[in-house]
Amino acid sequence: VIWNKNKYDVKFCLDSTGAELKQKIHSLTGLPPAMQKVMFKGLLPEEKTLREIKVTNGAKIMVVGSTINDVLAVNTPKEAAQQEVRAEENKKEPLCRQKQHRKVLDKGKPDDVMPSVKGVQERLPTVPLSGMYNKSGGKVRLTFKLEQDQLWIGTKERTEKLPMGSIKNVVSEPIEGHEDYHMMAFQLGPTEASYYWVYWVPTQYVDAIKDTVLGKWQYF
Repeated sequence: VIWNKNKYDVKFCLDSTGAELKQKIHSLTGLPPAMQKVMFKGLLPEEKTLREIKVTNGAKIMVVGSTINDVLAVNTPKEAAQQEVRAEENKKEPLCRQKQHRKVLDKGKPDDVMPSVKGVQERLPTVPLSGMYNKSGGKVRLTFKLEQDQLWIGTKERTEKLPMGSIKNVVSEPIEGHEDYHMMAFQLGPTEASYYWVYWVPTQYVDAIKDTVLGKWQYF
């Protein structure tokens, strides 16, 4: 058994299980079974016997894992607890409070924003959705070209013509204090860095936009 650059010669009954071997390794190394990753031609199954997984005389078994003391030495419980709390807080923090979004939202509602209707779901209007901001605070409009299966994202400078199928996801969240409008992102690549953000989307169109882009649109 090799663990942490140390080698242990172990004599063990072939009819013992992987779980029993872990107990033996615990007595040798002080490494609790729950923190052991035992490798023999892949991860050692706990429920099978050594005979079943074809361990033979002279076989090498690798063990990966840190003792509790090692873990504590690296990361004191207080620090670990604080990190967990921070991670939880970040998860709970509404998107609209995050700095990158505040920059745009603090400009307030655009003058020409489309009216919103709370508590109602409407199908997409035949005209482009306009009067919204993008993440740089520029005006943006969304045109749904259903016959071409494209979403056109238009700004003063240019119009991006995106095939609906290239948009991997659509996320949205109500804007705090203005819950009748949403901020919405179209995911254009594999990571969050590829989100194209649009602010002040009237709430009645949010579901229709998601369904249209993600291919679930039903006429009702």
